[in-house]
Amino acid sequence: MLKSDLLEIIANGENSGVEFKRDDLRPEQLAKEIVALANFQGGKLLLGVEDDGTISGIQRNDLETWVMDTVFGRYVHPMILPYYEEVEFDDGKRVAVISLTQGTSKPYVVRNNNREEIFVRVGSTSRLATREQQARLFESGGMLHSEVLPVSGSCFEDLDQGRLTDYLTNIAGDLTVPQTHEEWEQRLKGLGLMVGRQDGDSAVCTIAGLVLFGRSPRRSLRHAGVRWMSFTGDEKDYQAQDDTVLDGPMVALWEVREGEGRILIEDGLVERLADRMRPFISEESSQSNQDLRRDSYYRYPLDAVREAVLNAFVHRDWTRSSEVEVVNYSNRLEVISPGTLQNSMTIDKMLAGQRSARNPIIVEIMRDYGYVDSRGMGVRRKIVPLTREFAGKDADFDLTDDYLRVVIPARPGL
Repeated sequence: MLKSDLLEIIANGENSGVEFKRDDLRPEQLAKEIVALANFQGGKLLLGVEDDGTISGIQRNDLETWVMDTVFGRYVHPMILPYYEEVEFDDGKRVAVISLTQGTSKPYVVRNNNREEIFVRVGSTSRLATREQQARLFESGGMLHSEVLPVSGSCFEDLDQGRLTDYLTNIAGDLTVPQTHEEWEQRLKGLGLMVGRQDGDSAVCTIAGLVLFGRSPRRSLRHAGVRWMSFTGDEKDYQAQDDTVLDGPMVALWEVREGEGRILIEDGLVERLADRMRPFISEESSQSNQDLRRDSYYRYPLDAVREAVLNAFVHRDWTRSSEVEVVNYSNRLEVISPGTLQNSMTIDKMLAGQRSARNPIIVEIMRDYGYVDSRGMGVRRKIVPLTREFAGKDADFDLTDDYLRVVIPARPGL
């Protein structure tokens, strides 16, 4: 690192990715900062810099050995390898720069005094992770899939048996369906749609089971479903054209009829949302066609909208207590999925076609029904090119720690 680059970092002060420290701190204190950065998006630790940005310089003769062998070797778990360098200034003072990338084995912990503590970065400070933050870290590191968490108060009767029967016999390939309550619970536990209780009582639904096949998932899981809103202008205001929360199972109910194949009997959440949206995202032509009817024109490419909505449904973070949100404005459609991207996934990787399923059970069952593309590259193959062709503009992807928002611009002239 050049001296000029380091001076610029110091001049900008501490932030979510930069921390200043003296080098006379205890090893567990330095480990705390390292773990917090690794659990966030990585960053830089500058040793030999005071909190106010004054360069005091490093004092330890064996600083690199102490950092690598003692702090990283004994206190930080699992193992993470930093980039270590020292920058010397004209007055002889040296600053050690420890650079960390975002960790891929979250959560990282500080091991000290027979305890493990998880720290996260909040602004320019490192704090103990809350229970909710710990759950997100375990999930992002692949150690927890929140979709298989039990939903308290739920039971087998909360699931739609008709939909389950159709799935087992016509998609999963079961020769017969379970006949008793106990047989149903056992089969659904095997699929990850229910989970047993330690007290031996009846099993409860998992999040995946309830949102896929639940009659009314929001009764037990308040952040299930989707909130739909439409506004006449380009911002939210008090007077909405439409504002509702839709509830219901993600999958539709189908029936196999001889000579007719699979027939749609009852809509799922995807179809219900599409029906609710249709009057607000389409417009009639001002002229009649040859059949003396007015053609309808959609303001957005429907395949791109479908892909954005389905991605929000199947990849959302269930540790976040908010619904998927779909909002129509005069010039754009926004689809907001709770939670950031999984682990080290970024927008650039997503656009390039990389895949990382947060909720594999939900993804696979939605794929079984044909809702989800089997290749898992809908962003690259559908949202991006279709939006550009249809609207003459690119779709926008806005990622924060709390949500991923996909913005699809409206077709000009409508």
